[in-house]
Amino acid sequence: MTAKTPADVDRLTIRPLATDTWPAFADLVARHNGVFGGCWCTWFHTLSRDKDRTYEGNRDLKCRLVEEGRAHAAVVFDGDEAVAWAQFGPPDELPNIHHRQEYEAGLLSPPDFRVTCIFVDRRYRRRGVAALALQGALDLIAASGGGVVEGYPHDLSKQPEGKKMSSSFLYNGTRAMYEEAGFTHERPKGQKNCVMKRTVAPA
Repeated sequence: MTAKTPADVDRLTIRPLATDTWPAFADLVARHNGVFGGCWCTWFHTLSRDKDRTYEGNRDLKCRLVEEGRAHAAVVFDGDEAVAWAQFGPPDELPNIHHRQEYEAGLLSPPDFRVTCIFVDRRYRRRGVAALALQGALDLIAASGGGVVEGYPHDLSKQPEGKKMSSSFLYNGTRAMYEEAGFTHERPKGQKNCVMKRTVAPA
């Protein structure tokens, strides 16, 4: 399949990650070599002491979490093919976080949900698909009762002038994308990320 044009984004649909969408999700991850070094989008599920898993182990873990209803994501589909996702869940489902010490030092109250990872098929990048995935996650959160949602995007204003970051490294989107989705900036986290927050009303 060739890359789509921006107009084709209107045809994309959102489905929740579940046992029926797992095969398409798994195919997307496998097409990209397990994503981020074979993580299979498990890094945020487990703490640092549990990081000695292999590609196959991560895949099996993710599959088991999906089967147990302990892994949530908005999966973006083009027809029957998964082309992106936005992972979300409560903090006890996604306990790991980058810059943990700094994050916890500034934490006033935990969120109800975290959006921890957004990934887009390389053929669909820079077409607004990440924003669509984020909105899909917010819609699924609203359908489950809503609540306070945190995201941890990259703040590109912290990038050195004239230096661009590859979209493949934007594991959770950009501050501008979150602002457009109704999030407000709360505080910095690390050198190039930040904490952003939005309250989602129940659907």
